[in-house]
Amino acid sequence: MIVIKSFQEFEQHVGEELGTSSWHTITQEQINKFADATLDHQWIHTDEERAKTDSPFKTTIAHGYLTLSLTPYLWKEIVKIENLKMEINYGIESLRFAQPALVNSEVRLKVKLAGLLNLRGVIKATMAIEMEIKDQRKPAFSGEVVFLYHFID
Repeated sequence: MIVIKSFQEFEQHVGEELGTSSWHTITQEQINKFADATLDHQWIHTDEERAKTDSPFKTTIAHGYLTLSLTPYLWKEIVKIENLKMEINYGIESLRFAQPALVNSEVRLKVKLAGLLNLRGVIKATMAIEMEIKDQRKPAFSGEVVFLYHFID
């Protein structure tokens, strides 16, 4: 795990692959809770019996936005940012869902620091990310996320 305590330390990693998280298993329980939280109960995610017969995947799949929502959690396994007042999710750029994560798939996040700007004391960090699916050639998604960091002076 990389530990970053300032803009200057962060800046040293621009253009670098920062690392890869551990594997996380997406369970049916997690999918169902996400469906409840987002009010998205489409059968392909939540109806295990129907998915066996009607889905081309023959099982339920995680919501694409569920896999994306794992980004902050898995990011914190790769880099620990200390000396912060606050961090904010700021944006998503060029995100593409390449293939669904089937229920019980294991996923992990791979991150590269694509860019870093100091905007009058607020640090804008752009990360190139990819959500890998274990034993699959294509990722669940790839793109860039942007976080804002407010370091303690």
